[in-house]
Amino acid sequence: MIAKKEEKLKAVELRKGGLSYSEILNLVPVAKSTLSVWLKDVGLAKKQKQHLTEKRKLAQIKAKEACRAKRIKITEEIKSIARKEISGISEREMWLIGVALYWAEGSKQKSNNVSTRTIFSNSDPLMIKLFLEWLKKFCKVSSQDIIFSVYLHESVYNRRQEILKYWSNITGYPLSQFKQVVWKKNKINTKRKNIGVNYYGLLRITISRSTNLNRKISGWIEGICQNWGVV
Repeated sequence: MIAKKEEKLKAVELRKGGLSYSEILNLVPVAKSTLSVWLKDVGLAKKQKQHLTEKRKLAQIKAKEACRAKRIKITEEIKSIARKEISGISEREMWLIGVALYWAEGSKQKSNNVSTRTIFSNSDPLMIKLFLEWLKKFCKVSSQDIIFSVYLHESVYNRRQEILKYWSNITGYPLSQFKQVVWKKNKINTKRKNIGVNYYGLLRITISRSTNLNRKISGWIEGICQNWGVV
């Protein structure tokens, strides 16, 4: 009984000193329910409350960082295994990959407009690099026939030269082939998150005199569908 009284007194003093319940339990080995009863009438000064609030926030930040580190580790482990599954890509597979990319991101022939040029748009620099290589290797497109346009939000107007240089470096093409910047009006209540320093807009690749190439790619796409039985 005396031991319990001593533990209670110690717990009260520690609480008055600004310690949290968890910290007190590490020093006073009792049940949390018992500690709650002992300390229910123990008030804290404003400074002590602020101290506890700051410690709780710090603990939350540390927990969040630990979860993030765990997610990053798991992600890298999964990606590492997945990368090994791509042991090699044949030229035919690379050709089909390019066709699929264009199917997803390229301009299409329409019944009311059968003279559409070959146009591909995306914001992923790796996809852009791959598609440009595909154009040269499998479609025999000349570098001089490639024209670039960049689509940007008005909020990055002051970064336009930086962004143009970025895409020039990514593509390996001179700024002289970047013919147009298209400005998009910002929405007041936008929920977009790609508006920081890592925002480089969308790059549009247009091939001059490429209507027949677009028709050919359309035929390749139809061939994929027919061979897979999804027509």
